[in-house]
Amino acid sequence: MRLFLPLIIAAALLSGCQTADDGLPPDSGPVPVTGPAASAIAGDMASRLAEQIGPAGTTTIKMEKDNSEFAAALEAALKGWGYTVVTDGKVGKDAKPVELAYSIDGIDGQVLARLSTPAIALGRAYTTTAAGAVPASPLSIMQRN
Repeated sequence: MRLFLPLIIAAALLSGCQTADDGLPPDSGPVPVTGPAASAIAGDMASRLAEQIGPAGTTTIKMEKDNSEFAAALEAALKGWGYTVVTDGKVGKDAKPVELAYSIDGIDGQVLARLSTPAIALGRAYTTTAAGAVPASPLSIMQRN
């Protein structure tokens, strides 16, 4: 009986620490980012990636082929920074490309852009407008060992 009361109190205290839902809000998911917003987000993320992955002249970036406006804007922005971008999978014998994955998700009325390589992941939230997009959060950088 002496152990029963502390056990009940501990269970009551710990039950207040539980969350009802671990998932993303229902309004989250891939969103189409087009026009000036796609260009603004791609340009900003490409410049931040360039700061992290090294010199453009010696780095080849490999991306999956995608027909979205954001993919085209990201490819153009990376080429603007001087990187060789491969989307068809054909890489020279001596080239060891940096594989780049990206995603655009909508959450709480904003757009979350993420770029990821085997060594680094970048993320930032943006607020889109008719004229483009502006950062709504600081840049998140995760370095992998």
